[in-house]
Amino acid sequence: MHSEGGGLTAVVGLEDVVVVSTPDAVLVASKAHSGQVKELVNALRAAGEPEADAHLRMYRPWGWYQRIDIGERFQVKRIQVVPGGRLSLQKHFHRAEHWVVVRGTAEVTIDDRVVLVHENEAIYLPIGSMHRLANPGKIPLELIEVQVGSYTGEDDIIRVEDIYGR
Repeated sequence: MHSEGGGLTAVVGLEDVVVVSTPDAVLVASKAHSGQVKELVNALRAAGEPEADAHLRMYRPWGWYQRIDIGERFQVKRIQVVPGGRLSLQKHFHRAEHWVVVRGTAEVTIDDRVVLVHENEAIYLPIGSMHRLANPGKIPLELIEVQVGSYTGEDDIIRVEDIYGR
């Protein structure tokens, strides 16, 4: 049995079973069939299930983000940007974003201005605004992002410039 984060995972009276519990999913399989996990993931992918590839914490060249909550017209993420990291210059057609810095200092480009946002400060990015987030500091930048709009999917990112070539 393997369990990461989250709550308690317990089993009773099982033999020859593999149990893997992560913040994303729980897998229970007999040891005899545990080699079929790759086939299971491929079947989930073929069925269009986003969990096959989209995890709660998604790693990027600049750091990572983790979904905290999602609803019909909103999504909340925790974002960490490594020192010197910067996200693409981008805009969204369907959502606005609110960023609250909880650790470090954010350098935020919004349209034609650049502002520093410090711990316990926030900034609002309206729908359609050209924006970028960067960490000019020496410690990881952490912020909470609240997205609000008619659509909050990752394919609503229009990248204009990206140092990572995406």
